[in-house]
Amino acid sequence: MNLGLTHKNALVCGSTQGIGKASAIQLAELGANVTLVARNEEKLQHVLTELATDQGQSHTYIVADFQNPENLQQKISATGQAFHILVNNTGGPAGGPVFNASLEEFDRAFTQHLKCNHILAQTVVPGMKKEGYGRIINIISTSVKQPLNGLGVSNTIRGAVANWSKTLANELGVFGITVNNVLPGATATERLNEIINNKATKLGKSIEEASDAMKNEVPAKRFAKPQEIAYAIAFLASEAASYINGINLPVDGGRTKSL
Repeated sequence: MNLGLTHKNALVCGSTQGIGKASAIQLAELGANVTLVARNEEKLQHVLTELATDQGQSHTYIVADFQNPENLQQKISATGQAFHILVNNTGGPAGGPVFNASLEEFDRAFTQHLKCNHILAQTVVPGMKKEGYGRIINIISTSVKQPLNGLGVSNTIRGAVANWSKTLANELGVFGITVNNVLPGATATERLNEIINNKATKLGKSIEEASDAMKNEVPAKRFAKPQEIAYAIAFLASEAASYINGINLPVDGGRTKSL
């Protein structure tokens, strides 16, 4: 099975921490040239030093804010590079009941997730068509299968992204471009720490108690490591996954109850 990504160019968003960083590291280990995208230049420079170069890979980064889609598109276009792989990944919206959410919260999340995913796809797909190879992988959430309590805005926006992705997969498959969603379960990232802290405060429990309660919802009885999500992303980016298109792939230790 060919999982090698030598001579493939990958654009990885939200790549200074968590799943995004782990994905960038894994894609580089498989031989891809990686372009990191995030807001914090200092962190981008640090991650750049962690990417493998033993196969002649060349890596770089772009400083961009996902609240400004037009500027993001300009910076990606300015590279003049054809990207074979796009990993759409960005931080999740703040938690809370959907009924209490403001319109501004929906606007911010819609821009950061769906609008940016869309504008990035529009930017890189012409190059993918020319190369005859394209992998668009969206990092969403298991909430597209089973909404998560206390994450109202996230549940709503993730569902929109999932349906956008499926529609795009139907349109681009003829060009040798696949579009798939990876649905991480509870993963040991800064985002999860924030969720656990909020739950502990709301329920009047310790952080350890709130953490254990979340682990007990998972048959594996533990949280995922970011690299475990990255392995699934890397597989979908490879030639071996050429006939997998338009799917939602939970990587959650079995937590999601639906098939």
